[in-house]
Amino acid sequence: MSIRLGGILVGLAITAVLVLWSLLPGAYNYAFGPAPEKQPSYAFYEHGHGPEGGFAFDGPFGKWDYAQLQRGYQVYKEVCSACHSMKFVAFRNLKELGYTEAEVDAEAASWTVPGIDPATGETTTRPGEPTDYFPSPYPNAIAAAAANNNAIPPDLSLMTKARHDGSNYVYDLLTGYGEPDPEKAAKVGFETPPGLYFNKHFPNVNIAMPPPLAVDGQVTYADGTNATIPQMAADVAAFMTWTAEPSLIQRKQTGWFVIGFLLFATVLAFLSYKQIWAGIKPKKG
Repeated sequence: MSIRLGGILVGLAITAVLVLWSLLPGAYNYAFGPAPEKQPSYAFYEHGHGPEGGFAFDGPFGKWDYAQLQRGYQVYKEVCSACHSMKFVAFRNLKELGYTEAEVDAEAASWTVPGIDPATGETTTRPGEPTDYFPSPYPNAIAAAAANNNAIPPDLSLMTKARHDGSNYVYDLLTGYGEPDPEKAAKVGFETPPGLYFNKHFPNVNIAMPPPLAVDGQVTYADGTNATIPQMAADVAAFMTWTAEPSLIQRKQTGWFVIGFLLFATVLAFLSYKQIWAGIKPKKG
C-alpha cells in the first residue's frame, strides 16, 4: 500500500512540476513582459453596428422583406456578380423571393453559363436555365487572382454564415470605405499600401476589394426605391443572408411551436402528477 501511495505522490509531483514549468514563464511574460506591438491600423478600426433600424428578419419574430430581397438580388446581379460567384444558389431558388415561374425563367435566361456543344463536345456558353446555379465570373482561381491583384474574390453563397454577425458585417464592410484622417495617419505612421483600399470596418482597415458601391444611384431599382449606398448595402446584405440560410424564418417559427409544445407538455405532466401521485403519502420511516 505504501509503495502504491508513494508512486501516486511521485506522479502527482512530476505532473505539478511539468505544469508549472509550462505555465509560469507565460504567466510572467503576460504580467511583466512587454506589451504586444499594436499596428498603426488599430487606431482607425471601428466596429460597425449594421443599418439603422436593423433588418426585418432580426429577432425572434423577424420576417423576410421580399421586396428588399429582390432589390438585393438586383444589386448582386448588377454589381457583385462581376467578381463574386454564388455557386450554392440555383436560379430556381429565386421563386422563394416572390418571383413567378415565368420571371424565374427569364432571369435564368439573362445569365450566361458554361455549356457543352452537343455537336463537337467543346466547351461553350449558353443561356441559363432554372436548374443551373449562379456561374462564376472567372474560369478558374488563377484567372480570378490575376484579375484582382492576386486576391481571389470569395464565393458569397454562405458569406453571412462564415463571418461573425454576418448580415451586419456585410453592410458595415460595404459602407466602410473612405479615407483615413490625414493628421491621425501622419501621427501614427499609417498608410494604405498601393493596390489596397481603406475600410474602417475591415479588421486591418486595408482591403484588396475596391469599393463595389461607389455612388448613389449605381443601381436603378425596379420598385423605385432610392438607391443610396446604405440602401444598396442593406439590400444586398439581406439577400446574402437569405442565400446563406433560406430557412431562417421557418426555423424561428418552428422554435415557437416547439416552445409552445414543451410548455403544454409541462402543464400536462404537472396535472398528471396532481391527479395520480399527489394523494399518495410517503411512508414514515
